[in-house]
Amino acid sequence: MSSTDAGALLGPADIRELAARLGVRPTKQRGQNFVIDANTVRRIVRTADVRPDDVVVEVGPGLGSLTLALLEAADRVTAVEIDDVLAAALPSTVQERLPGRADRFELVHSDALHITELPGPAPTALVANLPYNVAVPVLLHMLDRFPTIERTLVMVQAEVADRLAAAPGSKVYGVPSVKAAWYAEVKRAGAIGRNVFWPAPNVDSGLVSLVRRPAPLRTTATKDQVFRVIDAAFAQRRKTLRAALAGWAGSAAAAEAALTAAGISPQARGEALTVEQFAAIAEQTIAEQRPPTNSPGRNQP
Repeated sequence: MSSTDAGALLGPADIRELAARLGVRPTKQRGQNFVIDANTVRRIVRTADVRPDDVVVEVGPGLGSLTLALLEAADRVTAVEIDDVLAAALPSTVQERLPGRADRFELVHSDALHITELPGPAPTALVANLPYNVAVPVLLHMLDRFPTIERTLVMVQAEVADRLAAAPGSKVYGVPSVKAAWYAEVKRAGAIGRNVFWPAPNVDSGLVSLVRRPAPLRTTATKDQVFRVIDAAFAQRRKTLRAALAGWAGSAAAAEAALTAAGISPQARGEALTVEQFAAIAEQTIAEQRPPTNSPGRNQP
């Protein structure tokens, strides 16, 4: 990690001057709320445990507040930005504020939801202030597409943070909670007030930490198979799993058989199940579809 000048980070006046120069007006459509507090971005980098050998990917860097702090701490930073004006300006901001680290920065002008590869070394960490309207799909896509990401820290709307980190049985436990748990150990990592943003949002924000873990239970079910069960269970979350999974399994009786075989009460509801239990349900359907081991092959009489 290089010792860089504290003045490299952007403050409120810097953000507004830069935005005015670029003609940027934050839009609700893209969920743009720029962090204007240097202490907050330092806190995010510290909480993310960014290390000198990390290759960090940042989604939605905006004007570069967090980007600069990440560049001070990590080996390399790749920023993914969809906005044309912001993407064009960010490399210049990095060169101007942190010239000694500019060769460690790369900008990808793209929609993070459609990213399939990144330049340079494989990323080891994801740190981002995610736009509220696409936070969950972007997070899940990045975790799925880049398995080398070991540690993630995202700043999201407080309500979304609560959902992502919720445990089974919680009122806010749902699809984001279970799918995030497929990839990582998830926990709340702090709260962020509204006054550190420009413009100030109408909601509070929260930090969520995700530490990669192996797929649950060494399951024979694929991620897609397990996620289909999760989607079906929460599509009608007030119903019992026997009823909610009837369409997925083909009938209520088939759903009950799969649940019973997985050791789960057909009267349970999705909000009570862990990701491991959803994987166990998916495995039962795979087992039912598997041909008997003593059946003759296609080339046998």
